[in-house]
Amino acid sequence: MSPPARPRHPRSARDLPPLPGVTLRDGGADVSVYAGHADGIDLCLFEPGDLTGESERRIPLPERAHGWWWGFVEGLGAGQRYALRARGPWAPDLGLRYNENKLLLDPYARGIEGAVRLGPESYAHKVRRSDWRGDGQIPSALDSAAHMPRGVVLDNGFDWGEDRPPGTPLTETVVYETHVKNLTMRHPAVPAELRGTYAGLAHPAVIEHLQRLGVTAVELLPVQASTSEAHLVQRGLTNHWGYNTLGFFAPHAAYASTTDPGGVLAEFKGMVKLLHAAGIEVILDVVYNHTCEGDSHGPTYSWRGLDNRAYYRLDDRGADVDFTGCGNSLNLRHPIVAQMVLDSLRYWVTECHVDGFRFDLAVTLGRGRTSEYDPDHPFLVALRVDPVLSRVKLVAEPWDVGPGGWRTGQFPPPFVEWNDRFRDSVRTFWLSDVRAAQHGHTGHGVRDLATRLAGSQDLFAARDRGPLASVNFVTAHDGFTLADLTAYNRKHNGANGEGNRDGTDDNRSYNHGREGWADASASILRDRRRSMRNLMATLLLANGVPMLNAGDELGRTQWGNNNPYCLDIEEMWVDWDLEPWREDLLETARFLTGLRRRHPVLRQRTFHTGQPVSADGSLDVAWYGTDGAELDTRAWESAATHTLQMLLDGAWLDTDSLLIVLHGGGRASSVNLPKAPGLLGYSLLWDSTWEHPSEGADSPAAQGAPLLPGTPVTVEAASLRVYRAQDPT
Repeated sequence: MSPPARPRHPRSARDLPPLPGVTLRDGGADVSVYAGHADGIDLCLFEPGDLTGESERRIPLPERAHGWWWGFVEGLGAGQRYALRARGPWAPDLGLRYNENKLLLDPYARGIEGAVRLGPESYAHKVRRSDWRGDGQIPSALDSAAHMPRGVVLDNGFDWGEDRPPGTPLTETVVYETHVKNLTMRHPAVPAELRGTYAGLAHPAVIEHLQRLGVTAVELLPVQASTSEAHLVQRGLTNHWGYNTLGFFAPHAAYASTTDPGGVLAEFKGMVKLLHAAGIEVILDVVYNHTCEGDSHGPTYSWRGLDNRAYYRLDDRGADVDFTGCGNSLNLRHPIVAQMVLDSLRYWVTECHVDGFRFDLAVTLGRGRTSEYDPDHPFLVALRVDPVLSRVKLVAEPWDVGPGGWRTGQFPPPFVEWNDRFRDSVRTFWLSDVRAAQHGHTGHGVRDLATRLAGSQDLFAARDRGPLASVNFVTAHDGFTLADLTAYNRKHNGANGEGNRDGTDDNRSYNHGREGWADASASILRDRRRSMRNLMATLLLANGVPMLNAGDELGRTQWGNNNPYCLDIEEMWVDWDLEPWREDLLETARFLTGLRRRHPVLRQRTFHTGQPVSADGSLDVAWYGTDGAELDTRAWESAATHTLQMLLDGAWLDTDSLLIVLHGGGRASSVNLPKAPGLLGYSLLWDSTWEHPSEGADSPAAQGAPLLPGTPVTVEAASLRVYRAQDPT
């Protein structure tokens, strides 16, 4: 490819810069980049495949206004490899770190060729070759061209055909959080060349699994281009999860079956198209709170070299303000940074047809000038009123590591939020308190569990948000898997190389008597399986939006590692070679999602009132104890209460009523089925003691005549039952 001859565009012809990045038009392309404190910007052009920099040709961008640099470049077209260089002051104490020796990625690059080759050349300041550390004050004279990837100019051509977003209502949504590579690397039905890729995730065998499981949306761990931190590279590891963004507009090339940058984007779009055809939405986990450049001692790849003071939050001495635990925080107070993030989000919706976003460490995005979180932060307001973005699913991780960083329940509509209170309450009831009960200790009672089952009104009642603002989860990518919650009392993160210091210590797990999977007795394994079913059932029967962690339905283990973000190894990939008990767990998960789908009483838009909804005095929700009577204040407040019966009235919704019996005691208990207005009897639908849904479905307990209200039933230790409550109609 011959490089363009020259830029052209007389200053008088344009008062405002063109759109950011590279915009193709007749005869060439407009190139525009923000670098508000720079003295000059060069566009650097390369031949395809040149990752050493030998073919580099620099073209100064001639136009400047309002901090933007731009120019029209004749002959520049799709497929061109390019980057930038910035000239300007080196004044670290003022937050200015310009260094013309550093090749910089365009923040708006939609395709990226090559990968970072991290070394001393990657740093704008001088570092030691032994450990890549320095004081950050002396500029580096090393050129980074041979250590940097290139941006690639792409067009937007793709045949979307009749693609339409599924538009699944939140009442019907079941989210499946997954890593693109981990899900398919060991899948026997996926061709070897497609395993670990976007195409592999959209393979018919994977789609069939998701559909049979009842999944309506996949939430993908970061798929925007990312790279690894220095401390991982030096240990021979990678940032496998991808929470270390290198480019906000380009799909991560390592997840594609092709190496061509245009093909990478086309493969991503093809995945979305196939998932949509199957009725499955695509939600992206996006990281706009920080970038891969780390703190002021980190490398320079893009934003720091273009305008460190604009893109990042800095203190009075030019050092990074870190609310993320990752070294830096993007400065969403700056209009140019907010524009970049909004442009990126719109790109993924309009050009790539994704259906929503999960915002990592979302509190950082809403921190104002005083650093306090503000639900009416201009960026959050912009999201809420944008005609494109306000119509897709917006999911907040409502915390960061800065002061006052826990903000669950405090995001404005239409945001929904990961509900960590749900996670903690359910784990506590089924694991921590069961362990306490088996050792003769009291637990935490049932009040908080009841609040979570009913949709967490204490957190989401403000601003008329309702229970659907709560994304309920028991496990997620960070933390133990469902199976490991039942097999480990403590984390085992030694393989991460951080002395087992990384990852949370607040796991609320229970190994049921033996640490790990080796040599566990048959009785321990039986109890663990029951606990898995209890946890999964509570998640899928609670009001709110459930989120499953990929592989939990298969009993996936990470061998006690609750933070394997840096382990791209077979042991952390989903294992599809299922033992019989794992087949049973999968069938149980399918049954429970089907139960949720068939019973609208489990998927309500508004909070329960606890008030009569029918002339016979039926309540929309009623709570009972082991004696079949409504729980009194003493029972509600007692830490010794281990049993809760939740009766959901469906008659007023013209649907079935359900009774959910949750018994967290360490021993079997006799429970009287409640006498409630208008109910004639109870038919058992499911019991968590059943290894397989069909095991008990054919039993006398399930097939016999309905049990009359007031009938005593024996509920096994640490188990859950679901009954259909029969009314006169």
